[in-house]
Amino acid sequence: MRSTTLLAICGAAVLAAPVAQADTMHPELGAKLAGMGEHGVVNLQVKSHDLCWTFDLAAKGLTAASIRDSAGMVVAKLGANYSAKNCAMLSQKALGTIDAKPGSYMVWVDTKGHPGDLRGTLFAGMAHM
Repeated sequence: MRSTTLLAICGAAVLAAPVAQADTMHPELGAKLAGMGEHGVVNLQVKSHDLCWTFDLAAKGLTAASIRDSAGMVVAKLGANYSAKNCAMLSQKALGTIDAKPGSYMVWVDTKGHPGDLRGTLFAGMAHM
């Protein structure tokens, strides 16, 4: 009887863990972007499986944006092409990984001439100019 009760409690805790993780995720992440004499910000919002973004950039010729790890590997593409404001569906695993250590990831914005021309490290909270 005791082992059955203990097993039920452990099972309930395991099932509740992903729900608790989703509730504790940062609702907003931001990054201050700079490079090649340009600067701006991006603010990201986590909405269920969607990651929504709003860029505030004055640079011209922007082609793509992504979130990358410290080795420069793409963790999430922010759309197929650059868009100042949009949303993309990401897996819970990708969202959880980024949210767990935002400072380990950078937002890269590519221009026609240079990939990752504008870059900035993510942090919890909103970025302001």
